[in-house]
Amino acid sequence: MKEITDYQNKKVLVLGLAKSGLHAALLLHRLGALVTVNDHAPLEKSPDAQELVAAGIRVISGSHPLALLDEDFAVMVKNPGIPYWNPMVKRAQEIGLPIITEPELASEVLDGELIGITGSNGKTTTTTLINLMLNQDQATTKAYVAGNIGVPATEVAEKIKPGQTMVTELSSFQLLGVTKLRPHIAVLTNIYEAHLDYHGNRHNYVEAKMHLIQNQTAADYFVVNWDSDEWQQLSQRTKGQVVPFSRQGLSHEGSYVDDGQIYFRGEKICPTAIIKIPGQHNVENALAAVAVAKLKGVSNAAIIKVLETFSGVKHRIQFVEEWQGRRFYNDSKATNIEATTVALQSFEQPIVLIAGGLDRGFTFEALVPLMKQHVRAMVVYGETADLMITAGQQAGIKVIKKEADLVAATKTATALSQANEIVLLSPAAASWDQFKTFEDRGDLFIKTVATITGETEE
Repeated sequence: MKEITDYQNKKVLVLGLAKSGLHAALLLHRLGALVTVNDHAPLEKSPDAQELVAAGIRVISGSHPLALLDEDFAVMVKNPGIPYWNPMVKRAQEIGLPIITEPELASEVLDGELIGITGSNGKTTTTTLINLMLNQDQATTKAYVAGNIGVPATEVAEKIKPGQTMVTELSSFQLLGVTKLRPHIAVLTNIYEAHLDYHGNRHNYVEAKMHLIQNQTAADYFVVNWDSDEWQQLSQRTKGQVVPFSRQGLSHEGSYVDDGQIYFRGEKICPTAIIKIPGQHNVENALAAVAVAKLKGVSNAAIIKVLETFSGVKHRIQFVEEWQGRRFYNDSKATNIEATTVALQSFEQPIVLIAGGLDRGFTFEALVPLMKQHVRAMVVYGETADLMITAGQQAGIKVIKKEADLVAATKTATALSQANEIVLLSPAAASWDQFKTFEDRGDLFIKTVATITGETEE
């Protein structure tokens, strides 16, 4: 870790805890900052806040008092989940207080190389594949995952040594709060329409994503999906070297598919058929990872080993179990329509779909064509249940059931399913109507499947 003095004796406000806030506060404390943490949860209900108090860090909990901003803070480190219309954040903007997110702080102390991955879909899988490929031939770990994948970047950056790499998944929420962050290799998997309730409109969402490449130089690389005119145009914003990847073979300047084979700049790597995780979207994720791996000098043998053994990221079209001819898949990370579109396209067998969640004001007509093609029956729950029913009826699905919660929906879907069918949890909506996180939602689905199939007791 770089021992920087930028924060020494400076007053810093960390707004919001969770894992990222906790580790940001601890790092700032070690850097000599005068840290104040403000979180809405009461102190007695927050073990993280109690840990900070024990470490000698000031914690103000239970509310977000605007009067706190009358103190002379040098910077605010904002939890990415807190929107910019939050009264505390709006007031900070009004008084000109700089606002950053935790990955920006991590990048300031990082003493190794940063690889940054963003996109609407595929970020976690691509991040994981890259990390596995970079480490496949190493006697000791030389790359570490961090960021939106669930490991705070500040926690990882502290242990990175020169010559090592931090492979960092970055969400649009996180990228809004970066000003200096500069990935040596930046990756854009794709951009669809997502998180508009947070960003306000698609333009703002795209602009947030593009913060990833705003500081790149000619010595850096931008690995970008080439299978959309829009994404090709976005590549012009970087000062780095553009390295395309294309499932459609639209460019041979990076990684691409030709006649069922993956190539990198004309060199044959392997057949697409060896990729263990299902779906064409995972071919794209593999292409992105291959491009990064080749730029980093990883051998073809190491790349092949990862692609033929990696079985998928938890909560992203994750195979759970096979029981009486049915296969259960957990796609709880599908928090938007585009992600569920990808999931539906991943299977040839008939699907019993479990969907529903937080109502963000969207309808689901975009799923109708794929529902017609792939879904035999569906079970819905949550705030968007009725909207999902409407889409299912438009698709002509004859068997549609509505349940109160995920447990009941999973049991009903299992009862409706037949041998040689897929029981797929792919909600097409955020989890926050009934769960704290999509991970909690996916874990409950896995637990419920285990109970149904007799792997665990009620």
